[in-house]
Amino acid sequence: MTPRKIIIDTDPGQDDAVAILLALASPEEIDVLGITCVAGNVPLDLTSKNARIVCELAGHRDIKVFAGCDRPLGRDLVTAEHVHGKTGLDGPDLPDPTMPLTEGHGVDFIIEQVRAHPAGSVTLCPLGPLTNIATALQKAPDIAEKVQEIVLMGGGYFEGGNITPTAEFNIYVDPHAADIVFKSGIPIVVMPLDVTHKALVTKPRNDAFRALGTPVGVAVAEMTDFFERFDKEKYGSEGAPLHDPCVTAYLINPDLFKGRHINVEIETQSELTMGMTVADWWGVTDRAPNAVFVGDLDADGFFALLTERLARL
Repeated sequence: MTPRKIIIDTDPGQDDAVAILLALASPEEIDVLGITCVAGNVPLDLTSKNARIVCELAGHRDIKVFAGCDRPLGRDLVTAEHVHGKTGLDGPDLPDPTMPLTEGHGVDFIIEQVRAHPAGSVTLCPLGPLTNIATALQKAPDIAEKVQEIVLMGGGYFEGGNITPTAEFNIYVDPHAADIVFKSGIPIVVMPLDVTHKALVTKPRNDAFRALGTPVGVAVAEMTDFFERFDKEKYGSEGAPLHDPCVTAYLINPDLFKGRHINVEIETQSELTMGMTVADWWGVTDRAPNAVFVGDLDADGFFALLTERLARL
């Protein structure tokens, strides 16, 4: 099988870090063309630093890491240090990166790569707010028909929101960007809270990461140790949901996931429900389907895959 060419667009974030590690550990299925960073969980200077920390942790100093947009389209930046800590990667004690940022803007890199490869051969994998992706589509509308697929983490339907009663964080931070992406005509697969909250790092699963005995295994265990305190207190859950690695796992083994091809619209007008993903799960409107909205996963299979791949790094 030819590895799938992807660009990871991210705002690390502990779960973003695990998603990146899973991708870098899976070269048979995934060819990471580069990583573009966006402001989200923490400001851009930290997300672009954290992405390089993760690449070095994985032993992949060769990955191109770009800084992208430092603020949403037309709204003030909302960050999530209350979840991820002041650095965005609180938990493990990881050294500052020595690899530099790659020169150039992340948005330009996305455009260049989509244009440089055959049509339908590059997949975009946003793990944070969709500012970079939307900006690329605005700047270069021709790339929309060339992108193979967008597989993203964001939104929620039955689960509601995690930053407001109706909105998931990534979509809420830049709902106008999300609206552009969902209206782009590009095939989209969405990993909403409905599925990511089923990817829970229980104690036995985290013990399995730590038992790898490697710098990567220990760091991931320490990340989820830190990350889970918020979710345990908020949701009363058994551990932390690994939101973003669902994107990477889907690329490796889509059979782990189940969803429906439905219409998804983004609320951009009401401050009460700003950033809500209005998912027509039951098909009650005549709006055309524009996304595969994932609702379930094989959690044991997901964690078996993740543990096996992390052991490679």
